[in-house]
Amino acid sequence: MTSQKAGRMNWDPEGKPRKPDFIGIGAQKAGTTWLSQMLSQHPEIWTPPFKEVQFFNHRFIEEHRSWLPWHFKRAKANIQKRYETRGEDVPREVQKYLDRITREPMFTNHWYKLVFSPAPAGSKTLDVTPEYSTLPEEGLDFIAKFLPDAKFVYIIRHPVDRAISQLKMNLTRKRRKPASIEQWLAEVEDPVLVDRGDYRTYVPRWNARFTADRMLYLPFGMIARDPLGVLRRVESFFGIAPFDYRDVGKKVFASDNTLVVPDKARAALRAKLEPQFAFLDETFGKEFTSQFR
Repeated sequence: MTSQKAGRMNWDPEGKPRKPDFIGIGAQKAGTTWLSQMLSQHPEIWTPPFKEVQFFNHRFIEEHRSWLPWHFKRAKANIQKRYETRGEDVPREVQKYLDRITREPMFTNHWYKLVFSPAPAGSKTLDVTPEYSTLPEEGLDFIAKFLPDAKFVYIIRHPVDRAISQLKMNLTRKRRKPASIEQWLAEVEDPVLVDRGDYRTYVPRWNARFTADRMLYLPFGMIARDPLGVLRRVESFFGIAPFDYRDVGKKVFASDNTLVVPDKARAALRAKLEPQFAFLDETFGKEFTSQFR
C-alpha cells in the first residue's frame, strides 16, 4: 500500500467527493503495484493512501464482499502505525478521512467518491485495482455509465509466468512447499491460476465498451526492460507531464527463489493456458506479445 502522499499531506481536507479520472487494472501479479507506486509520486495525480479501492468488485463479485471491510480496516491500521513508527501523531484531517472510509455505509456510490475527495484542486485521481479486470458483463456496463470519461490502463503478463508467480505467492502465504512432482501437478490444477489471467474472457468485455482512446494495454515485460518508457506511455495516454520518478527499476515483490516449479508442472500449466496465447496473438499481434518477457 502507498501512503507517501498522505504522509506529506498532499491533499485538500475541504475537497469535494469526486470520481476517479484514471483506473489501473490487470491480472494478479502483473505489475499494478509498481504502476501505483510510480504514479503516486506524480504531482498531477492523487492516489488514495492505500492501493486497491475494490469498489466495483464489492458491487459485482459476491465472494469479495466478506473480506473487503477488513481490507480497509487493515489499511487504516497500517497507516496509523507508520505515523507511530516515525513518532508522529496522525494529522487530524488524515484521521478523519480514515475513520469515514472505514465506517458504514461503505461501498456506496457516494462512499467511492469520498475516497478521492482529498485530491487537491486541479489534480487527477487514480484507482489501481487489478481485480477490476475480472468483472462480469454487468459490472462493465455499470462502469461505462458511472465513469463516462475515465481512462484505463490494463497490464497483460505472459500467461504461464503470471500463473507461476501467483502460485508461488499462494504457496508462500500458506507456508506450503510441494515435495514431489505429483504434488506440483496437483497445485497447477487450481482453477484460480487460470481464472485470474483469463484474458480470452476478460479483454473482449473491456474492448466492447472502451475504445483505444480510453483503454491502454501494456505488456508486462516492458516494465523490466524499459520502466521509464512505460511511464512515458502512460503519461502521454493520461495527458500529464513527464516526471522524474524515484526507483523506477525497483522490484516491488521479489520472487521466492526457493520455490522452483518443475518443468513438468510448468508444461502442464502451458497446456492449460494455450488458448490464451492464441487469443493474445490474434488480438494484440506478435509485436505486442513478444514483449511479455
